[in-house]
Amino acid sequence: MIKYTNETADLKSEQLTGFFFGWPNPPSAQKHLEILQNSYKYFLALDGAEVVGFINAISDGIHSAYIPLLEVLPEYQGKGIGRKLMELMLKELYGFYMIDLVCDDKIVKFYEKLGLHRFTAMGLRNMDRQNGVKK
Repeated sequence: MIKYTNETADLKSEQLTGFFFGWPNPPSAQKHLEILQNSYKYFLALDGAEVVGFINAISDGIHSAYIPLLEVLPEYQGKGIGRKLMELMLKELYGFYMIDLVCDDKIVKFYEKLGLHRFTAMGLRNMDRQNGVKK
């Protein structure tokens, strides 16, 4: 049974392996832990002690929030975990004027089913910093 939590007090970087599948320069498990700990809000999906999914948000805490990461381990995808994580985060961010995220075209329908709308956006990606290490 999957348990959902927003507690990282006992979370170890070793529990954060297997994520960022297909990324050419992914964050280390330690950087992943730091990302979660420094987020405005986050939720984890746990199967026992194993983290099988997560979502995080960054925010000013008043007006706007951005959801940069939602991931579920490949072997756990298709089981409603990503949807539940997104529902928990949207409930947590309820009342904000602006809740944004960026996604690939292939998962637009997933987010549309959760009430999000397609917008035009601009961005910059420094792929050499994808691992979270400042250069």
